[in-house]
This record gives sequence, C-alpha cells and structure tokens, in this order.
Amino acid sequence: MKIATFNINHINKRLPNLLEWLQASKPDVVCLQELKAADDAFPEHAMADAGYSAVWKGQKSWNGVAILSRSGRPVLTRTHLPGDRTDTQARYIEGAVNGILIASIYAPNGNPQPGPKFDYKLTWLERLRKHATTLRKTGAPVVLAGDFNVAPTEIDIYPTKSWDDNALIQPESRAAFRRLVGRSWTDAVRQVHPGERIYTFWDYRRMRWQRDAGLRLDHLLLSSNLHDRLVDAGVDREVRAREGASDHAPAWIRLRFG
Repeated sequence: MKIATFNINHINKRLPNLLEWLQASKPDVVCLQELKAADDAFPEHAMADAGYSAVWKGQKSWNGVAILSRSGRPVLTRTHLPGDRTDTQARYIEGAVNGILIASIYAPNGNPQPGPKFDYKLTWLERLRKHATTLRKTGAPVVLAGDFNVAPTEIDIYPTKSWDDNALIQPESRAAFRRLVGRSWTDAVRQVHPGERIYTFWDYRRMRWQRDAGLRLDHLLLSSNLHDRLVDAGVDREVRAREGASDHAPAWIRLRFG
C-alpha cells in the first residue's frame, strides 16, 4: 500500500501537475494540503476521472486538506482538530481507508515569530500531540501525514544561517515535533533514510530549487503497529522541477500487508 502526502499549494491552479503525478506515481492514498479552495470548488470530478474518491475540508483562498483513495471513498471520521472550538482554520481531516486511520495535516507556519502566529503554531501542535495519543490508544493502525511546517533537525534544512529567525526551525517548534513523535511514532522517511539530507520543500525565492536549498517539512508518522510494515519511503523530487509546480514535492511510504 502506497500512501503519499503532497502540499499542492492551490489545487485548481496546479491540477494538471497533480493529475500528471497521480498517473505516474499511482499512490493508493494521498493526503493533500493547502487546497486554497472552498468546499464547492474542490475538483471532485477530476479526481474521480483519475480513479480517486475523496473527502476534503476546504477554505477559500487559504489552508484546506483532503484525503484521496483509489479503493473507495475514505470513511470520514473528523474534519477538525479537537481542543479549540473557536479554531475555524481548515488544517485537519481524518478518515479510514482499508482499515487504516489516516490524517491529512497542515500545521500552521508560525511566522513571524515571536508573536500570536507562532503561539498558535505551538498550541496547535500540542493539540495534535494530544489527539495523536488518543488515536494511538484506540489500537488502530494510524498514519499522520502532511505538512507539519517543522524541519525537525539540522539535517532537515540546507546548510544556512538565513532561516535562523524562521518559525520552521525554532527550538520550540522542533521540541513540539519531538514531543509529538516521542517513542510511539515512526518518522517513516527518516527511518528509511537515516542521516541523509532529504528535502520536500524549496522556496520559490532566491533560486532555492536550482541550488537544492530545501527543507524537509512534509512527514509521514506511523503508529507502532505499522512500524514493521514499512518497506520503503521517499520523495518525488522531480515533481518540484515541473512548470507551474508547487513549492513542495510529494513524500510517500510503502507498507506491506499480507
């Protein structure tokens, strides 16, 4: 079973890129982020023509998350992250596919920091940690996939000082990610590629793609009962090089069953 996550950065604007990648990569499940489309603007028919059923939570101009599946419509279990009833940002959706509970996650960026946006980021990640613990305790196999907007360690960002003030690499952000992963979750891409500089995001500015000046912000976390089923993981870097590309590339895992 191949599960991918892709911050598409405006699904309708980049629909040709998404469809081309889906046809070439053929993931069984895809978690999308930054749809930047209201619910009624989601390209459901285009996804169906490509062989995918979908559930989504949209938001006009900003945010937005979705789960695509090639084996029937995901069983929708949640469209918001618990812990704050006043939070209306479309950053979390959760559903079951073939017995696996899958969450598509778009964590807050947090810039500029310090300030209220950074405080929101840290609070949101703590809410995610608490909910992840609740999911884990159900005993269900769980995949938390998405753009966590954290480069967890120094190896997850190209060698530079230019991002030192950025919320993506602050000690507090990295500590929040470490608490989330803890001892109970497997960072799948890092598990398969220990010690390797592997990136999923390259800013449009300052020729960062051309210089391979990237960051690893997109992660797939596995509950402990999926750890032994992980057989491969990677990043489809070439997608970032295409005309009109998102500033992210898809990350993916393969799980073995049977």
